[in-house]
Amino acid sequence: MLTERHLEIFVALAEEEHFGAAAQRVGITQPPLSQGLRRLEALLGVRLFERERGVFLTEEGTLLLPHARRALAALAELRETGAREHADGRRLRLGLAPEVPAPLAADVAAAPVRAGDRARISTVTAPTATLLSDVASGRLDLAVVRHPSVLHGLAAGQVILLPTWILAPARPAESGGTPAGASPRRLPVAVRPRGEAPAAHDLFVDTLASRGRRVETVVVTDERAGLALVAAGQAVLVTADEALTASRVERRRATDPPLPLRLRVVWNPRRSGSGDPAGTAQLLEDVLARRAAR
Repeated sequence: MLTERHLEIFVALAEEEHFGAAAQRVGITQPPLSQGLRRLEALLGVRLFERERGVFLTEEGTLLLPHARRALAALAELRETGAREHADGRRLRLGLAPEVPAPLAADVAAAPVRAGDRARISTVTAPTATLLSDVASGRLDLAVVRHPSVLHGLAAGQVILLPTWILAPARPAESGGTPAGASPRRLPVAVRPRGEAPAAHDLFVDTLASRGRRVETVVVTDERAGLALVAAGQAVLVTADEALTASRVERRRATDPPLPLRLRVVWNPRRSGSGDPAGTAQLLEDVLARRAAR
């Protein structure tokens, strides 16, 4: 098995070009250094040094050297990061679905700190399916995901319903704009890829279709791309971001049919190390609930 010690021996010998100096540099005697080098060459199946007249890298050794240096640097950085996090205290790793508006996401991430939690907060934004996988594997402690979704044993808080707005291309001024309560002309609805949150996607489309509307969708990478299509007169968009708008775009509340953004906080009850995940989840829910009640 290739180890960090193998790489240390290799780099030291490549830079010192002397077995004795390399052994002293890595803190061992010359025999175990030579043995370590032979094991590395056996693992890789190549000869790394010419030893007939001095110690010089072979062509294969020259190719390996920059990779070995980068690997050692990465391992050193990893240890330094871990030591720093241990010294600073517990770390809370939080995931957020991209549909959560940016100001609300910031409030959610700040909630534990405002409540006196001294953990270092790190956040990532990723699709619901990715967040669920990361929480299950322990890469994240908690996540705010779209509902409904298959939890596969994860614990979850209550479902929070955020109000949404329909963004549609503005009608020419001479036509009087879009009358209150009127539906935008039959344009496709901009949606994110179904694979990001299959159950939530299907519920959204089914809700639109429940009013007898023939539903067509166009897939976009994010809400900014959706907004661009709306401004270009090519789509409509449903968003929970109350500040998302552009010129030549009209906004109205999505109330007929109701199309709330359904969110909930999830965590893995089988994993420890994240303090009190249920208590932290309640803090995040409180922030979401206040936003929903506005």
